[in-house]
Amino acid sequence: MIRTRGLTKRYGALTAVDGLDLDVREGDVYGFLGANGSGKTTTVRMLLGLVLATSGEIELVGRPMPASRASALPHVGALVEGPGAYGHLSGRANLATFDRAASATSRRVRSRRIAETLDQVGLDPSDRRPVRTYSLGMRQRLGLASALLRRPALLVLDEPTNGLDPQGIREIRELLLALNAQGTTIFLSSHLLAEIEQMCTRVGVLDRGRMVLQDDVASLVAPTGRVAVHTPTPEWAAEVLGARVEDVSGPRLVVVSDDAAGVNAELVGAGLRVDEIGPLRVSLEDVVLRASTEHAGARA
Repeated sequence: MIRTRGLTKRYGALTAVDGLDLDVREGDVYGFLGANGSGKTTTVRMLLGLVLATSGEIELVGRPMPASRASALPHVGALVEGPGAYGHLSGRANLATFDRAASATSRRVRSRRIAETLDQVGLDPSDRRPVRTYSLGMRQRLGLASALLRRPALLVLDEPTNGLDPQGIREIRELLLALNAQGTTIFLSSHLLAEIEQMCTRVGVLDRGRMVLQDDVASLVAPTGRVAVHTPTPEWAAEVLGARVEDVSGPRLVVVSDDAAGVNAELVGAGLRVDEIGPLRVSLEDVVLRASTEHAGARA
């Protein structure tokens, strides 16, 4: 659904995006991660034809960009750098204005589609208040509604949960996962790594314009072949387990093993109390920070 090869954008002496090879497959929920200034938004703008690349190739829904944007973009819904809207109009009127500009369907069909989409993102279709009175979270929901209005095959979203409370974040997460289950491919940038870990099937990490990691989430946070043990007698536990103990930090031991039940039985059999035990996993945050740190070290 999205493929780039050697995608590069320079602004004078500054290289904002450097040789980027993106691979977003049909059916993915793809998380695009990176610190502020890493080049994420510049990349998204190039994908959508809003900014021209200095060099490299882009394919969007199987079509070269920007040459084929007239045929590619009708299949794409996008929310980039926050939602834009006419402040004096209601949310429904904003969507009607947007839809009327590019839709040949009847007014009745458009009206029904707008009402359904507003309801889908948690906004009241009958609300006539002007958008200038909306909260940040309501504006974000309206921006998402405009991206969903045409039932796109690909959604490109920049911080889609910005300004939402925890309940709102959960609702948008569930909505996006439901859309993905129905066949929509989703590409989203976000700084909420816990959300990305819950939602995404694949991630790419950008650091100072370069891709430093691109892989399936399941592979990145897979079991490590280690067991984490919490016990009030870590020194005694270390004696029992011997050379298998890789690290002791306070009441926590890291043991080289993929059999947590066996380690537990061994410790309990030796008379130790085990407060907590289980496979040691790394979080997506750990993976992202390590990849960025290693890249920074390689550049130094």
